[in-house]
Amino acid sequence: MKVLAITGLAGSGKTTAIDAIKDMGLVIIMGDIVREEAKKRNLKYTANNLGKIAKELRKKEGPDIIAQKCIDLIKNQNQEVIIIDGIRSIFEVNAFRKYWKFPIISIVADEKLRLKRLFERSRSDDPKSIEEIKERDNREVKFGLKEVLKVADYRILNNSTIADLKKNTKELVQNIINNY
Repeated sequence: MKVLAITGLAGSGKTTAIDAIKDMGLVIIMGDIVREEAKKRNLKYTANNLGKIAKELRKKEGPDIIAQKCIDLIKNQNQEVIIIDGIRSIFEVNAFRKYWKFPIISIVADEKLRLKRLFERSRSDDPKSIEEIKERDNREVKFGLKEVLKVADYRILNNSTIADLKKNTKELVQNIINNY
């Protein structure tokens, strides 16, 4: 089994990159673990609620709890390639690397472009103001995202077109799979 990750700050292009490669393997979205917990608690999928739940889970059950829940899901899969979306901390990286090689691809975009994308896409859990974006970025940085971005094995700069991002992602992931 080949397990790899895509990471980046909100609005960097992770979802678009994943869309380009979803036919290459099974995608597991770490945020779905948090959304499932929100569903159990009958809470709306707002940035505030999901952020609180993510913090609470990590505080109660350890900084790698979301990764551990994903690992349990992966172990029950019969897939050659698994793509993890949403890795947030070095604790999560280390949890995955206990089982797999786990190469990490970071998607990076200029801040102004990232902010523009966040305002345009309007997902229910997306920040609605600059202050909310900064709050979300700070929360993810506190989880350890900056450290994950620094240790990423590969980096894709996403300041161009959607087509370029998809092409670059497909080529890189195919190369990673071939040389895993």
